[in-house]
Amino acid sequence: MATDDAEDTGDLGISLIQKMLSAVTGSVLTSLLVTPLDVVRVRLQSQQHTAPASHPRPYAATLPLTQFRDLPPNLGISTCCREVFWINNNTPYCVAGPTMAPIIPSSTACAVEETERRTINSTLDGLRKIARNEGPRTLWRGLSPTLVMAVPANVIYFAGYDWLRAAPQSPFRNILPDGYTPLAAGASARVLAAVAVSPIEMFRTRMQAAHHTSTPTGHFRETLYGLQEMVAAQGIRSLWRGLTLTLWRDVPFSALYWWGYESGRNVLTDMRGRSEARREGLEFDVGIGADKFRRRSRSRTHENHTATIVDSFVAGATSGAVAALVTTPFDVGKTRQQIVRHARDTVGHNAESQTGNIIRPEDRSMPRFLWHIFQEQGMSGLFKGWAARCLKVAPACAIMISTYEVGKKMANDINDRRSLKRQDAR
Repeated sequence: MATDDAEDTGDLGISLIQKMLSAVTGSVLTSLLVTPLDVVRVRLQSQQHTAPASHPRPYAATLPLTQFRDLPPNLGISTCCREVFWINNNTPYCVAGPTMAPIIPSSTACAVEETERRTINSTLDGLRKIARNEGPRTLWRGLSPTLVMAVPANVIYFAGYDWLRAAPQSPFRNILPDGYTPLAAGASARVLAAVAVSPIEMFRTRMQAAHHTSTPTGHFRETLYGLQEMVAAQGIRSLWRGLTLTLWRDVPFSALYWWGYESGRNVLTDMRGRSEARREGLEFDVGIGADKFRRRSRSRTHENHTATIVDSFVAGATSGAVAALVTTPFDVGKTRQQIVRHARDTVGHNAESQTGNIIRPEDRSMPRFLWHIFQEQGMSGLFKGWAARCLKVAPACAIMISTYEVGKKMANDINDRRSLKRQDAR
């Protein structure tokens, strides 16, 4: 009876250790390949927005003094700017007025170049500028916490999803229709994984968002020291402060992803079954309910490794890209709110005393903050970084799920051979 249940679920008695090894392998491969895209995504979304002007505005060389407050906030101060003018909002701007031309003739061009150097306009532009200005190793900044986070997160996530979707003891197994079980199982598994790794997620985001170019060891130490100061000042619960933001993004993504993945995988399995039945001159029976579930499970159990890789890769990439695109606004809101809170912690209490009781947009609830972004920047603001996110998520999902599925299939084969040896020994 146990064997029949295992075959129905496509599990065949795979142990938790075997699932962990499959998840760990996929986590390492995925993290190595997609971390640069994740760094660019965080930079794009945390980049300060400059409202477009209604008419072309000259640069500092021709601006009256009263219009310096209207300069873009990311103009910055470069090493070749010798004078700094402090506006009443305490923001430094490079002054390159006509009276300074004999002394610093290239100040304006320098400021423009500094702005262009620091502004990321697209995914490819971000990869190129970060590698050129901060070094190629910066693209893998946050890899160590990513690996530390991905391994336990994916073990909990994938093993938890398998159990919630297919185990007879699952609370969703007899309550929801088979088509909607992946939605509930994926969302629930993501909640468990997010709670477990939320502190590491905060650490990684802070490392990736920082722009200064120190050594990797120094960067790691500075970020860790910042977290230690935060815990000392605000308590251990502050490590989970971004959990709500993470759940806003990851829970709907996981629900959509697993629903799309299972649907896509079922379509590919049925197509393969129809093709095989046609070659053998048989009529293909789709089946209904539990019979359909068992037929698909048996089909996947007996398919070769190539078919498993192709089907899971295609279904994972397609579902991951769609889910990533749909949930990009939540990702934008999460990143911006985390970065603002990190900046506030870094500056300290003096900044809070200066701002008084002013409530920043980032301090609002997620729905209200997304509405603020839409009013300020339109749909383009809500979907900022969508290309980098989809380029990261689609291959990450494809590599992770195909590695996990192949790992489970290899474990199935090993378990089958062990079972046959035990039977022969008897």
